[in-house]
Amino acid sequence: MSEGEQRGFEDLECYQLALQVLREVYRVVKQLPPEERYNLADQMRRAAVSIVLNIAEGYGRYHYLDSLRFYYVARGSLNETLSGFITCNEVGYTSRELPTQRELCHNALRSLNGYIRYVRKQQQGRQEYGDRALHEEGLGYITIQALPAEE
Repeated sequence: MSEGEQRGFEDLECYQLALQVLREVYRVVKQLPPEERYNLADQMRRAAVSIVLNIAEGYGRYHYLDSLRFYYVARGSLNETLSGFITCNEVGYTSRELPTQRELCHNALRSLNGYIRYVRKQQQGRQEYGDRALHEEGLGYITIQALPAEE
C-alpha cells in the first residue's frame, strides 16, 4: 500500500479470505445440477455473500459491540458455507475438493476470529458510550447492555 492510501475493510486478511471463499462457492455452484439451482446453489451463494457483506458492514460501525454483532453473523455464514461444501461432497456433486475447501474456510475462520479478538480488545467507542452499543431501530436508536469481556 502506498503512502497516503486509506486503509479499509478491503485490506483485512479475513475479508480477503472471505473473497476467496466466495469465489470458490461460485465455482462450485456452477457444477451443480439444474435441480439445485434454486436450492443448494442459491443458499451457498447467499451464505458466501453474507460473509463478505457482514465483514464490510461491521467495519463501518463505530462502536465495537455493534461491529462484533456483524462479525459474528459473518462467522455463522462462514460455517454455513463450509456445511454447503460438505453437503456437495456428501451427495456426490463434488469430489476430492473438500479438503481444500475445508482448509480455506478454516483459514478464513481463524483470521476472522483473530480480528474479532482484536476488535474486542480495542473496544472502540467504549469511552464515549460505555458498554452500551447503539443499534438502529426504525428511525431512532436504542442501547443495550454489553456482556462482560472475555479474558
